[in-house]
Amino acid sequence: MTKKELLKEKIEHIDITRHNVVPLVEAMGKTAFQARNLHRASRIFDMMLAEKETVVFLTLAGSLISAGLKKVIVTLIQNNMVDAIVSTGANIVDQDFFEALGFLHYKGDPRMDDQQLRALWIDRIYDTYIDEEDLRVCDDTIARLCEGLEKRPYSSREFIREMGRFLEANEQYAGSREESIVYNCYQRDVPVFVPAFSDSSAGFGLIYHQFHSRGPKVTIDSAADFLEITKIKIAHPQSGLFMVGGGVPKNFVQDVVVATEVLEQEAPMHKYAIQITVADERDGGLSGSTLREACSWGKVDTVYEQMVFAEATLAFPLIAGYGYHRGSWKARQPKRLARLFQTVDAE
Repeated sequence: MTKKELLKEKIEHIDITRHNVVPLVEAMGKTAFQARNLHRASRIFDMMLAEKETVVFLTLAGSLISAGLKKVIVTLIQNNMVDAIVSTGANIVDQDFFEALGFLHYKGDPRMDDQQLRALWIDRIYDTYIDEEDLRVCDDTIARLCEGLEKRPYSSREFIREMGRFLEANEQYAGSREESIVYNCYQRDVPVFVPAFSDSSAGFGLIYHQFHSRGPKVTIDSAADFLEITKIKIAHPQSGLFMVGGGVPKNFVQDVVVATEVLEQEAPMHKYAIQITVADERDGGLSGSTLREACSWGKVDTVYEQMVFAEATLAFPLIAGYGYHRGSWKARQPKRLARLFQTVDAE
């Protein structure tokens, strides 16, 4: 098969506004196993939204945007249902920013000959295809973005904000940026943190910039990320976590409670916490560690917490859709947490 034949059917993003799942999720609450857990997690998410002072952190791990979940996340951003995002670099750069540049993800086949895909410059994520040539353009765009910035250290939040500014300033992306997480967060002052920023297309762009630059360079300061998100927790003590997957984003957002203690500031454990994961807790791995375990570290309270052991493309639209159609978010005002760092951004 030719490359054109393989890259012909694009991934369509789920629109939770078109499907009222509240009756289905309520019915699941009367059943058992993960259906009942999902129902309780949905109720806890709605509780977060009903309490106007609660800051909602959304964490993203795994290949979510390429799998068709971008519009779910954008809907949460546009309706003030999340106030800050902590993510892997792949979701934000390789997938969301990638699509904002006008590129697509395509439906694929996990049984396909990967040697043939390699020869055609097609990258595979299980049953999804990406054009490697398009990804190289994304890498190059990050490198060019670096060249236009002041040569100094940036937190990932600062750099991602510059990515949003780039999309706004270039009208050639007007048709593709409207459904972008990066762009919508830029417009609504929702901070986005990527603790392992170089583990993505951003990393390729940054090393290209640094390799070819003389003198001062653009760098990413991960300690600045940690301090900034801790400042959010200090400024807004009551918080809730909506965690999709585990990994670095999960641990990073939980650690801010411990960080407030290190800084001799008073801030309570995260009041609410829900996590969607398929990882097992028995090997002690981070992604499957339970929210109750996090309580022993002083990170998460155990009154309103719920693990949902399910795959994200199944569970995330249901929980998010439940919160959307319940409508508690309608009384929330945008917190615009990025404005906490306006002095930093202006320097």
